[in-house]
Amino acid sequence: MTEQILHIVGGGMAGSEAAWQAANLGVQVVLHEMRPEVGTFAHQTGNFGEMVCSNSFRSDDDEQNAVGLLHWEMRAANGLVMGAADANKLPAGGALAVDRDAFAEHITAQIKAHPNISVEYGEVSDLPSEGLWLFTTGPLTSPALGEAIAKETGTDRLAFFDAIAPIVYADSVNMDVAWMQSRYDKGETEEEQKAYLNCPMTKDQYEAFIDALLAADKTEFHEGETAGYFDGCLPIEVMAERGRETLRHGPMKPIGLTNAHDPENKPYAVVQLRRDNALGTLYNIVGFQTKMKYGAQTEVFKMIPGLENASFARLGGIHRNTFLNSPTLLDEQMRLKSRPNIRFAGQVTGVEGYVESAAMGLLAGRMAAAELRGETLPPPPFTTAMGALVNHITGGAEAKTFQPMNVNFGLFPPLDGMRGGRKGRKERYKGYTDRAKEDYTAWLDGQPS
Repeated sequence: MTEQILHIVGGGMAGSEAAWQAANLGVQVVLHEMRPEVGTFAHQTGNFGEMVCSNSFRSDDDEQNAVGLLHWEMRAANGLVMGAADANKLPAGGALAVDRDAFAEHITAQIKAHPNISVEYGEVSDLPSEGLWLFTTGPLTSPALGEAIAKETGTDRLAFFDAIAPIVYADSVNMDVAWMQSRYDKGETEEEQKAYLNCPMTKDQYEAFIDALLAADKTEFHEGETAGYFDGCLPIEVMAERGRETLRHGPMKPIGLTNAHDPENKPYAVVQLRRDNALGTLYNIVGFQTKMKYGAQTEVFKMIPGLENASFARLGGIHRNTFLNSPTLLDEQMRLKSRPNIRFAGQVTGVEGYVESAAMGLLAGRMAAAELRGETLPPPPFTTAMGALVNHITGGAEAKTFQPMNVNFGLFPPLDGMRGGRKGRKERYKGYTDRAKEDYTAWLDGQPS
């Protein structure tokens, strides 16, 4: 290959991470980003790594949680996304949550300051036949590029809908009703143990809320679109339609919480809000992705005790999420089988979540850098979080039923001699993470720096 440049399309989590990894390995990178020239439904800025849904990277426990293990692996590889998250984290109990604006500004500054990265703004609407390209355009791939991908792959794009949770101004929450507490008081500091705002509901209040939720005006889908939701990001009204108690056993579960205003009475349900910025002025309603129309949202959410006078910095929304049937289209190097000069990474490959997207960008960036040096970087062992995830999307999943996937221990090879079931879970998960760290470190140590 004559052109020793890696072109990356898309400046989200995966693209930014891929650019950082390849550039740190001495590769010249051109990062193509269509924002702010061409906007999307969900993005509000032109910054790289902008978070459009939650501000949480979920659990940071690298011994008992697969996503926490993925955090560990990315940190070990000098990950840009995890570095930015650690530099801009907020109290969130056992989770890793960040100030979303400061996080994106951090990512953008690092990318623009790197001597091996140049940025070109403007839409890329086709699949180039020359040069080495990595597409990380995420769930909001532009219609023109989506059509080019569909034409090349010979398949229709698969789609589900991603719903965005609303954000509330903290000073509009009634603290005579709400209280601060992380579930089970998780966290090592008092700040972490009180990282969430909690709004309690009685049984009557919960039943009235469910009735209003089911009756509210919802966003209509365009002709030809289908509501194939990813179960990890279901709109609350879809959960309510599955059964009146579904929310109470999901994002509104009251377990692990004690009402500071009325300790003797257990709430029937609890709505939690998580801090969304470093100033503590914004809180997002945890798990409250929605496709209700804006007017209906304000009416229904103000039924929540403590939010009766709430002011919203952002209401919820819904957008189409595009992803490839990767097991049929990509090889183990994340290259398009029909066009091996083109790689895909991030959510467009069928991984779900910020961390998973960034991890696939990290891996694809390193693989592309190795290819430009005339080498082949093997995927991490399947025993690692990163290896298990890339194996799933490039062949481990059943192509006929392929759906977006978060990293989880179900993707890992079983451990010999470990007790199954819930009672053996703690020991088993520790076994998974110990094995993964050893194998990942060996894989990382075997690469050129």
